[in-house]
Amino acid sequence: MLPKEDAKRGLKLLAEAGMRKINFAGGEPFLYPAFLGELVRYCKEDLHLESVSIVTNGSLVKEKWLETYAKHLDIMAVSCDSFNESTNMLIGRGKGTHLETFVNLSQLCRKHNVKFKVNTVVCRYNFDEDMNAGIEQVAPFRWKCFQVLVVPGENDSSATLRNAQRFVISDEEYRSFCEKHDHQKSFVPESNAVMKSSYLILDEYMRFLNKGVKEATKSILEVGVPAAMDNVYWDDESFARRGGEYDWQKEEKKEDPSLDF
Repeated sequence: MLPKEDAKRGLKLLAEAGMRKINFAGGEPFLYPAFLGELVRYCKEDLHLESVSIVTNGSLVKEKWLETYAKHLDIMAVSCDSFNESTNMLIGRGKGTHLETFVNLSQLCRKHNVKFKVNTVVCRYNFDEDMNAGIEQVAPFRWKCFQVLVVPGENDSSATLRNAQRFVISDEEYRSFCEKHDHQKSFVPESNAVMKSSYLILDEYMRFLNKGVKEATKSILEVGVPAAMDNVYWDDESFARRGGEYDWQKEEKKEDPSLDF
């Protein structure tokens, strides 16, 4: 992981190149809560980005962190692949308390004026589940449902850090999940067809990743953003097709005028 000042320098370069929104993901970003909090604050207060968001599994998020940094955060996306705890454990999501943590976080986000988003990876173990009741209970502003994706060299075999082959579903199985849930107003499907190369992703060394296409670029700290972007394969049409631009800013809480003295 980069030193904090190098990370800030990279973020400043991105903002100067036109970045409007940033999403901190992982891994698990809350493994380093103070580091994460300072970068969230910097992006909003110093760089004045339109939107700052975090993707987390929720297990390490503390209310104390939200009390300090929620004012700088627009969106928190929390992973939830099933409303059956046994299914979550089968997938590898927690040890039996994930749903309790997930529901609690939905409440904390509302309490601290952070937009609550849900990320679901549709896979072999949950594609036939009806998640409607659970989603209606937590009422996210956005529910992103990804078709599980196998990336060559990253999660495609026992030789890689993760092996997603046992999770793979057919396009038809993914469509069946979508048809069951597409009446939810927050529902946003993301199939393999639109997911590939529709994100601009940097790793912890500020290198753009070309997942499944070619090697990572050189770090923007070394060559700058324009030179790095020249070596990125980014499908802007798929970005638009998956709804890459949306209502990503939270509304600031209005003070009750009756409390003015």
